[in-house]
Amino acid sequence: MKLIIQIPCFNEETSLPIALARLPREVAGVDTVEWLIIDDGSSDRTREVAREHGVDHIVGFANNRGLAKGFMLGLHACIERGADIIVNTDADDQYNADDIPALIKPILEGKADIVVGERPISSIAHFSPVKKFLQKLGSWVMGKVSGTTVKDAPSGFRAMSRDAASRLNVFSNYTYTLETLIQAGQKNMSVMSVPVRVNRDLRPSRLVRSIFSYVTRSIATMVRIAVVYRPFRFFLTVASVFMGLGLAFGLRFLYFYVNGDGGGHVQSVVLATTLVLIGVQTVLLAFVADLQSVNRRLLEELLEAERRRQPRS
Repeated sequence: MKLIIQIPCFNEETSLPIALARLPREVAGVDTVEWLIIDDGSSDRTREVAREHGVDHIVGFANNRGLAKGFMLGLHACIERGADIIVNTDADDQYNADDIPALIKPILEGKADIVVGERPISSIAHFSPVKKFLQKLGSWVMGKVSGTTVKDAPSGFRAMSRDAASRLNVFSNYTYTLETLIQAGQKNMSVMSVPVRVNRDLRPSRLVRSIFSYVTRSIATMVRIAVVYRPFRFFLTVASVFMGLGLAFGLRFLYFYVNGDGGGHVQSVVLATTLVLIGVQTVLLAFVADLQSVNRRLLEELLEAERRRQPRS
């Protein structure tokens, strides 16, 4: 049983030694623990620092591609190197590495495919009250969207089985945390949360530049994911809004027409007709999008099968 701990990095020569110093080389329930660094086009000494501190595997990009791309590259590299369990953590030492045994325990016991570390959001000193509220609200929304019970959706401290990692495909360029949860729910994976501790803040988050930016990008990500994974439901919902408004304006015209004032409300008929036609076109778009979604799922299954055939090193 091999555990590989992966760390996405971008210019982390200062914080990486601190994070690596806390990582375990032995974990109960696994035979081998290896470390893997994903260098996302760093311009500093991140790779050299990783080698100096005994990192087993270093992969990466020549140019910065973003956290989500780095996360997926890490999963592929871990699978190629024979990982049975993969743990993802951050290079800024945000998460307490001593909780890795608790994080992988549900996977070892066969109770979960993916385990997400639940941070003590309410007690994190460097989180503002607004950020704490938005973290909890966002996790609640994600739970409804994904059909999972994860209490800390943005947490990057995660463990997953080899099979679960083989089934994930992240399309977002921003972050993997939301999309992977929705995929897990769509693919009927078992997802659990376990409480984890956090360390002191070493540097400001590079992902959350501002609360407004994070919220808007997260909403855009969720809408995009809804279109990708539930296109028929999404477009039917949009169509129902247009057709409902069209019906309302049509009934408004009929009301005035019955009361002898129809001539003054012809605009309602034009607007009602336009809205209904848009609704009908959106319904047709729903069927086209659903067919594309079926093709995408077939391609994902082929990719998953190819990953499972990867020889274990």
